[in-house]
Amino acid sequence: MVTVIVAFYRHTAPGNPTTVALTFLLAVLVVSATWGLLYAVFLAIIATLALNFFFLPPVGTFTIADSQNWIALVVFLATAIIASQLSERARRETLQATQRRKEIERLYTFSQRLLTTENVPELLNAVPKYVVECFGIRTAAVFVIGRTDIYRSGPDIHTLDIEKLKSVMARGEPAINTGADTSLAPIRLGVQSVGAIGVSGGLLSLETLEALGTLIAIAIEHTRAIEKLGKAEASRENEKLRSAILDSVTHEFRTPLTSIKASVTTLLTTNELDAPEHRELLTVIDEESDRLNRLVGEAALMAQLDANQVELHLHPQHIRTAIERALEESKQTLAAHPVKIDVPGNSPPIWIDRERITDVLRQLLENAAKYSPSESPIHVSAESRDGELVVSVADHGPGIDDFEQALIFDKFYRGKSERYRVQGTGMGLAIAKAIIEAHGGSIGLVSQLGHGSVFHFTLPLQSFTTE
Repeated sequence: MVTVIVAFYRHTAPGNPTTVALTFLLAVLVVSATWGLLYAVFLAIIATLALNFFFLPPVGTFTIADSQNWIALVVFLATAIIASQLSERARRETLQATQRRKEIERLYTFSQRLLTTENVPELLNAVPKYVVECFGIRTAAVFVIGRTDIYRSGPDIHTLDIEKLKSVMARGEPAINTGADTSLAPIRLGVQSVGAIGVSGGLLSLETLEALGTLIAIAIEHTRAIEKLGKAEASRENEKLRSAILDSVTHEFRTPLTSIKASVTTLLTTNELDAPEHRELLTVIDEESDRLNRLVGEAALMAQLDANQVELHLHPQHIRTAIERALEESKQTLAAHPVKIDVPGNSPPIWIDRERITDVLRQLLENAAKYSPSESPIHVSAESRDGELVVSVADHGPGIDDFEQALIFDKFYRGKSERYRVQGTGMGLAIAKAIIEAHGGSIGLVSQLGHGSVFHFTLPLQSFTTE
């Protein structure tokens, strides 16, 4: 740079010493801003010598004839060095500000990623990986009180052992080892240390280390609070479900028992009943006994399905046989509803447990009748489609909203708008789903509020079709 400036003013555009001095000063500032103070001071000294030799009389010597030129050289050198220092300070502060901004951005990204986990073990496993990804270091490790393991970003980490982390946690102060290229900091919540974090392969500032420890501590406490809240909410929901189940089951068992008790009491205390009345009471006892027996059977079957203890007895059957049997068993419930059956005559036989599939169809038919207006039709259909037999039961009931469609096949769940109007235990559809899945099929529904629902289940043909 000195050579270029000297050649320019000596051969291209001759200038006076002041102009040359200002040009040298500009060069010094540029070097200071670009490479730092050391290079700028070196350039200032060389520029002072060049200014003296080439531009101050007598030219071509380092001798200074005029005392004013001595003052000019000294002022020039001092100005160049001071300007270099100021430029270096501005450059250094700019770099520090840029570094702080980057660290803040990384801390923000890190804090955002900490909020994505929902339980403490998952959080602790993810924290080292997050630190490595957000801060561009090689490895990281975390230790927390109450945990026997040390959580690492990778399996091969030897510089960050558990004893060092425990030592930093006990002291409660960060430790930076520039020789080993490691940094350790306590994970502190308030004044209490709950663990420690260590990083290797890249040094972090003291402020960043302390912020990391605080963020991790807050994230752990936040995740624990969410876990406790979730457990408390689950406990409340479980208690509500238990109460609803108990109430529903008690009501369902009490209704037939009440009818049976009333009929038996009437028979025992009244001697003047004629034959039709006598027969009517016995019919009530018979029907309610069957209903009670079926409720007990559903409860037992639900328990067996939960324990995977139900054995299917598969035989080749036409689906129409199961549909007709289900209609016969549900004729009392379906008395107020016309039922249309649409099953092709060439429908292939499939391997099924007829008793179980009949239970599924009876459940769907009785649900359609109970939740539909009187005299509204029910449509039962079956068709072969894509290697499966698809059986559907359609009604003209109130429909089921999207939220409840996701819950309708859960055990003991009953529609929120109908649960107090229509009797039931909430086991029927859960049993139907378990039976269909045991056959290798699936069950679902399509519904529109105000227009009814279509429950459908599939049975695979390829696996169960007979020759």
